[in-house]
Amino acid sequence: MTQAVEELLEILDLEKIEEDLFRGRSPQVGWQRVFGGLVIAQALVAAQRTVHNAAAHSLHAYFLLGGDPTTPIVYQVERLRDGRSFATRRCQAIQHGRVIFTLAASFFNPEQGLEHAFAPPEVAAPEDLPDESVFIARYGAQMPEPVRRYFQRERPIEMRPVDPGRFIARGQQDDPVQKVWVRATGRLPDDPAVHRATLAYFSDMTLLDTSLIAHGRSVFHPDIQAASLDHALWLHRPFRADEWMLYVQDSPNARGGLGFSRGALYSRDGALIASVAQEGLIRLRREPATGLEQW
Repeated sequence: MTQAVEELLEILDLEKIEEDLFRGRSPQVGWQRVFGGLVIAQALVAAQRTVHNAAAHSLHAYFLLGGDPTTPIVYQVERLRDGRSFATRRCQAIQHGRVIFTLAASFFNPEQGLEHAFAPPEVAAPEDLPDESVFIARYGAQMPEPVRRYFQRERPIEMRPVDPGRFIARGQQDDPVQKVWVRATGRLPDDPAVHRATLAYFSDMTLLDTSLIAHGRSVFHPDIQAASLDHALWLHRPFRADEWMLYVQDSPNARGGLGFSRGALYSRDGALIASVAQEGLIRLRREPATGLEQW
């Protein structure tokens, strides 16, 4: 297990303060705001710990304020329903006395019934794509500096882009679609709740960025102010987050400073694991941008 994965597991292991009240912390990596995927994952962990006979199958969340990574976040869970088939929870993330994030999650144990799913697109296998060290060695000199720093940072999630051109291009417009293989960088415990939380964590990665492909920009572009605003996740089938999954993303709409993106996660054998949707802020900065020479 890598150090980054160990730290992620420690961060997801929330401290119980009181009944239905938990505390979580952020990694100290110099970010100005808490990573949205971390808040989603921690809130899901908090909600799941109050449900004993069902697993999360969907969540809907809103980011209300940017999180302060230097201060712990308190997660307050409200038990909305405990039925024979479903349980429902609301979880609020609180920091500096204010609610910065709210999540509603539904829990259900699968039963026998009708079944169908879309098949994944045909893409190169992850073994046929460069790992991150080779990716940086091969393309690093062509990347904008903020993108290169992102890939050089040790992370608990490994990504292998099917189309590396997305991370190299400077100002090139294209269809707002991207496909990325993702997995945890080390073996995770067998607890399915850990795998659901890990998937929730990385479901926020690269998704909003997809809406900027059509405009020749990324979330790192100095002209863009980007932030996740809401996030929805549906979990369809059992999976392991430490095994390769294909994250297929597209963005059918952007308008008025908002970008909408969708995602589907497939297992190596083609099973549809999860579906994701998100809208985010992709505002053009009003002040003159600096650092454009990097692009």
